[in-house]
Amino acid sequence: MMFKESQIMKIHYTTGLAALFVVAVHIIVRLMTPSFSLSLLYENVINNYHNIPYSILLESILILIAIHGFNGLRIILLELRQNKPWEDGITIFTIAATISIIAYGTRTILVANWLG
Repeated sequence: MMFKESQIMKIHYTTGLAALFVVAVHIIVRLMTPSFSLSLLYENVINNYHNIPYSILLESILILIAIHGFNGLRIILLELRQNKPWEDGITIFTIAATISIIAYGTRTILVANWLG
């Protein structure tokens, strides 16, 4: 199923706005911690992954930023050439890269949850 370019741009704008919101929530949560340097300790990072609402927030950041970022890269690369094989190849590459990044990031969250 191929999307129209206008639909892809709507996805791009929506993921950008949603990413702004979830990253703002993430920053607010980090600012509420007593010490930023303590929040980077291994035990505290693992505890963050065990907090289900916070894990969902991190997963949503991962998904939104990956989709938005790779779609932005796709748009830039499509400006380099304007032929069908190039466009199809770039689209396939960016979809594969997006799925790979999301899968690896999700794996990290799941492994951190299984550690403790």
